[in-house]
Amino acid sequence: MDQPNVLPEVKHILRNYALDPYFVEDFGKVKKVYAKSGTYALKQIDPHHGMDFIRHIQFLYHKGYNRIVPVYPASDGRYAIYEMNSLYYLMPWLANEEKENREERPLQLFRELARLHALSARELDISLEAREEHYEKTLKQWEKDEEFLEGFIESCEQAWYMSPFQLLFCLYYNSIRQAMGFAREKLKSWKEQTKDQKKARMVLLHGKVSTEHFLYDDKGYGYFINFEDTRLGSPIQDLLPFMSRFLKTRPKQSEECVAWINNYFKYFPLKEEERLLFLGYLAYPAGMLQTAESYLMQKTKVDERKYVQRLQRHYWHLKNTEYVAMRLEEMERQKAQARAEAQRKAEQERAQS
Repeated sequence: MDQPNVLPEVKHILRNYALDPYFVEDFGKVKKVYAKSGTYALKQIDPHHGMDFIRHIQFLYHKGYNRIVPVYPASDGRYAIYEMNSLYYLMPWLANEEKENREERPLQLFRELARLHALSARELDISLEAREEHYEKTLKQWEKDEEFLEGFIESCEQAWYMSPFQLLFCLYYNSIRQAMGFAREKLKSWKEQTKDQKKARMVLLHGKVSTEHFLYDDKGYGYFINFEDTRLGSPIQDLLPFMSRFLKTRPKQSEECVAWINNYFKYFPLKEEERLLFLGYLAYPAGMLQTAESYLMQKTKVDERKYVQRLQRHYWHLKNTEYVAMRLEEMERQKAQARAEAQRKAEQERAQS
């Protein structure tokens, strides 16, 4: 006889794990399963990503990376069960009770992300043509953005009476130009830095780095979950989305964000070319430009209040990312000066000996 509060399809899937649940809570694509042997999470995923997901998980296990919530094999050894056009996998349900201070979670997350990247890092061949194509494509888009910016600001200045949005955009113009100039400078430095390189460093990306995807067990150890978007890529592809989301707040000088990134660098330093791209993409004011384009393209009556608020939020984001980028630049200069000073002293000592 079926137990109440247990979906028949869930019960059918769990038979593959020799589990007889007595209660199941439904959280959408995750089911919390209560059984005599413990509490589990049954996760539903898109089957198109399933095989890569399992392969990447097994690769990390093989490399000795154990800060992933373990995936339990079924009775026949499979790590995922295909049912009803979806894949399902089973893992323990973590209590997620923080033993540390709340501020410690991102620090630990970035440390474990650095370890994940370090263990999976590999050098892959990349043609000079591919690098040139990436540079030209990015530069062409940024030049197109600059052309739009100049045209839009000119139309604002020629208006007999500026709208609130136009007036605010004009006030922000210099900040936008400075951010675009900084990003372009980093892109050009990246091109110069990599002009003779035939390899690029790739890591296994988590794909959805978030504090919501970093959970604690009952001993206070942090573990990553949600590896379905795992793929090979540059380490900055994990860092940038997290940073961008976190900095979408009211204006603040986020030293905590700088501390998190430096904690990552301590365990997995970026190469110079990676650092240049990271800073350039972080600082680029894409949100402000997209908002202006959207405002210009409106064919019906524009909601000025909505657009002014959106522009204001993107400006705060620009200033927040600017602070982090400038702090990281300053710290890099200090490191370079310290290295140069150490080298100078070493040369003096050799000359005196």
